[in-house]
Amino acid sequence: MKLMTCLRSVCTFTLLVALSGCGDRDDPGQIANPQTDASKTTASSTHHPVRPNILLILADDLGYSDIGAFGSEIATPNLDELADSGMMLTNFQVHTVCTPTRAMLLSGTNNHVAGIGAMAGEARGDQIGSQNYAGHLSYGVVTVADLLRDAGYHTYISGKWDMGGRNDDALLPGKRGFERSFVLVEGSADHFREFPAIAELDSIHYRENDQPVNIPEDFYSSTFYANKMMEFLDADQDDSKPFFAFLSFTAPHYPIQAPDEYIDRYRNVYEVGYEKIRQERIKRMREIALIGDDVAVAPQHPAWPVWEDLSPVMKQLEVRRMQVYAGMVESMDYEIGRVLNHLRDSGRLENTLIVFLSDNGPDGGNPLDWAPFYVDWADENFDMSLGNMGRPNSYVWYGPGWAHVSSTPFNLFKGFTTSGGLMSPTIISMPGHIEAKSRSGAFATILDLPATFLDLAGIDHTAPQYQGRDIQEQEGESLAGVLFDRDESVHGEDYVMVWEIFDRRAVQRGDWKIVWINEPWGKGVGEWSLYNIADDPAEQVDLADTMPEIRDELIADWDAYVAKNGVIVVDGGLEFGWTNSKSHYTWLPKSLRN
Repeated sequence: MKLMTCLRSVCTFTLLVALSGCGDRDDPGQIANPQTDASKTTASSTHHPVRPNILLILADDLGYSDIGAFGSEIATPNLDELADSGMMLTNFQVHTVCTPTRAMLLSGTNNHVAGIGAMAGEARGDQIGSQNYAGHLSYGVVTVADLLRDAGYHTYISGKWDMGGRNDDALLPGKRGFERSFVLVEGSADHFREFPAIAELDSIHYRENDQPVNIPEDFYSSTFYANKMMEFLDADQDDSKPFFAFLSFTAPHYPIQAPDEYIDRYRNVYEVGYEKIRQERIKRMREIALIGDDVAVAPQHPAWPVWEDLSPVMKQLEVRRMQVYAGMVESMDYEIGRVLNHLRDSGRLENTLIVFLSDNGPDGGNPLDWAPFYVDWADENFDMSLGNMGRPNSYVWYGPGWAHVSSTPFNLFKGFTTSGGLMSPTIISMPGHIEAKSRSGAFATILDLPATFLDLAGIDHTAPQYQGRDIQEQEGESLAGVLFDRDESVHGEDYVMVWEIFDRRAVQRGDWKIVWINEPWGKGVGEWSLYNIADDPAEQVDLADTMPEIRDELIADWDAYVAKNGVIVVDGGLEFGWTNSKSHYTWLPKSLRN
């Protein structure tokens, strides 16, 4: 049986400017007077830019519905303005967790050949020793930063790295194409101080231009990363070279923390609970036609309690968690506005392609589930009390109930190969070139961004070799046709996309997607579910038994991917505790334990 093809595009509608809860606050970070009157830009005036500046902004663990333009009550005026001046990509997919997404973003290849078949320290059995499971960005790929730098671009990164370099300086950004860099080498850390967010690490490392540095006393991650990026941009502003600037936030990754002023703005917002907030988001998403009135949304998984079943103490904890999360997202938005205003004031915004996305879906796991000793480690090193949640020296995550809200309308969240783990709220803007208030529902992935950057810079990928070493070919396609010519598709009708990490896997071709997830989240090991994503984006109706021919064709695609890309399947990955344990609703701060 032939596969049905061509994902149905989401219709383009004018974005509603006023979303509930987003227009009542003064925000000096909001973009003022954009460089072009976006309302006057039309498709007929678009044209492809030549060697534009590129500003790539990546959030860490942000959910699909967590910004105003995608239906949120969280105040994100700068990102909303960015969406209003450009294009929302409503069917853009990344990977299930941060490291593979970031490797794919830098390399344009799938995570296995890029060296991230497993995250650092998570390779098992025969995976150990394989280049594909090294846990750092492989030298079998060339980075987009390498190629842009070689072609005359300035290249900068500020923020999270997580591509290796903790014990090997050859893996740091300066060796992978970045001319100027300030990075957190490891994947996560306290946002106010130089302290790890993972108990296995005895320390974390910040590097500036690959050299060890310490952070200042008044450090807050989002603010400092924005400051460094503006410093890098200023350093080279007098020459004529374009830039590739990668602003790599660690917000809103746990431990979720934010300045008090942002947290306080969300008093009396989340006391109504998960279901009420999620229904409000769904209503807004239907009003702005992000989802159709007849499209089913994913219900909360029955493993998790509904709001009314929580104890009064647990409700207090949950309200505070979401207040902190919302404040952290709004704070990141403010810093994005500062960077964009800085570019505008220096006259460089008008020739800058701006890309915003998240590296995966929202994190519904409890990080204390990584290992049994995590609870004692957290108690000893952080003030875990309710009153300190979100402040310096706190350790906070926001759990499955709020992650389900963040991934609205999709199923599950980070760590899962369902849409809730893969869909990113993606915006690309370049007024005068990209039609204002436009949308595309074309299926596109993280692999397409490097191809787009090289295309616009007029650069050919150098595979099969780069500087004398063998490298992998890029796998994505340029988005230029969608962005500038309003093409309705990026990929051919037989394009296959595969995701796998921690043994969870998915394959998509056209409107069809198969998913393999462990119980109770899926059917279990060895059992694939089949969904028609065009009709059922929330993946609620399993068609594997009624349409076995299509299921088997996609399984064959999976087998081909495994053979081509050196995938090593080892039993046991699905026991990974962080996204399986149900401890979130049993944990209490030490002061509240019996």
